[in-house]
Amino acid sequence: MIKISNRVSVQESEIQWQFIRSSGAGGQHVNKVSTAAQLIFEIRGSSLPEIYIERLLALSDHRITQSGKIIIKCQQSRSQEANRELALEQFIALVASVGITQKKRIATKATKASQRRRLDSKKQRGNVKAIRQQKKFD
Repeated sequence: MIKISNRVSVQESEIQWQFIRSSGAGGQHVNKVSTAAQLIFEIRGSSLPEIYIERLLALSDHRITQSGKIIIKCQQSRSQEANRELALEQFIALVASVGITQKKRIATKATKASQRRRLDSKKQRGNVKAIRQQKKFD
């Protein structure tokens, strides 16, 4: 069981793992060993709550494909196990992010005193500029 939040968890069997060769420089080790971890998770066929599935599918994220799969590739470490842990952390963070609902913003109004102070400072600044522009005739 992979715990996403207090109420939501995912079976480990729902996650597929592929281990592939890492790209980039690294010498002989990179060419021989499959250290990069790729996590694949089918959103529609998962045991996640319906609201999570809807929000994940609506999310605009490069890790979510058009067919409804989450694909996370991690190749930061030279260790396969470390890459697996990092990919799992990214997966948990992604799924948990859709479970958080934004608090509705309540529109507020500026107080009369703050409006008056703002207008007074604008008038004062305008007066300073007006004094600078006055032409002096001799």
